[in-house]
Amino acid sequence: MKELVLRCVIEREGRYYNALCLDLDIASFGGSIEEAKENLQEAIELYLDYAFEENLIKESQSGNST
Repeated sequence: MKELVLRCVIEREGRYYNALCLDLDIASFGGSIEEAKENLQEAIELYLDYAFEENLIKESQSGNST
């Protein structure tokens, strides 16, 4: 399976950390950097699972091989 490399940022806003995947336009948040990162990773995985199941994207389109 190919490794998918995505550009993501995490920024603090008040008590929370906002996490955004720039390449897929997916966002999440958490009470810590680690929690925001884990929540974003889960959101990305759910999105990609759905996209593959619905044939919205094919594995050959999903990223760079490393």
